[in-house]
Amino acid sequence: MINPCPATGILVRLNKASSAEEFFSLLGVDYDPKIVNVARLHILKRMGQYLDKEQFAGAPEPEIRARCKTMLEQAYADFVASSPIDQRVFKVLKDAVVDAKKATAFVPLSELK
Repeated sequence: MINPCPATGILVRLNKASSAEEFFSLLGVDYDPKIVNVARLHILKRMGQYLDKEQFAGAPEPEIRARCKTMLEQAYADFVASSPIDQRVFKVLKDAVVDAKKATAFVPLSELK
């Protein structure tokens, strides 16, 4: 049997998905709606970071699907274990830490002699 064209595979279907819930449904991953409601963009961004590290060229569709499912499960688990603020997947959150470290210490006038 010839492998189906990658253009009809899971990666294309995920690329066309319009919600986090659709990602979970397509890959068959169970989730708590309370966690997804708080961290949906963070979970998908983290999954994207994991996907960027993967090479799928030449892999059979079942393997690609399994690897994507594992990455979504891992991304979801990151946000079950900690908050979006702790994970800092978006630049604005990363920059907030850098800016806080650059901030100068406040010394009230009453402390000056």
